[in-house]
Amino acid sequence: MDIHYFAAARAARGVDRETIAGQDATLRDLLIRLGEENTDTTAAGMTLAQVFDRCTFLIDGRSAQPDASLAGVSRVDVLPPFAGG
Repeated sequence: MDIHYFAAARAARGVDRETIAGQDATLRDLLIRLGEENTDTTAAGMTLAQVFDRCTFLIDGRSAQPDASLAGVSRVDVLPPFAGG
């Protein structure tokens, strides 16, 4: 499955996208695993897990909650809050 990171999530992860094996049952499982594996911080001092707490997520282009199944999923988008004007 492909994971696409945007804005602060990209800064916390250090990449804009990655492909990982689909071994997690739910989005929550994936987020916990990624948060535990990636403990570096952003310039603002946030870890990836802390950024996840503020994000919304899309699974194959549709809004998803943490309990969403990842069975058959090809893409997860990690979308932190965006500033606009």
